[in-house]
Amino acid sequence: MKFTYLIAAASLASFSACEKKETPEVKEKIDDALDRRPNEGIKDAAEDIKDDAKDLGHDVKDAAKDIKDDVKDATR
Repeated sequence: MKFTYLIAAASLASFSACEKKETPEVKEKIDDALDRRPNEGIKDAAEDIKDDAKDLGHDVKDAAKDIKDDVKDATR
């Protein structure tokens, strides 16, 4: 009898997990791909700035590593 309840509970849980919900993020990504977001130019510029800042962060990290290696070599 307990096994039957367990099967029923698992079935109900699986059905509720199968519900398809469209999140705003999905809609935003679709609109971005189709270039139909409101203020598309501003959002694209902000994304470019974000990507450039991320690249700059990687460059600074690499430069710091190079300086650390140079100092290590100079102190030998």
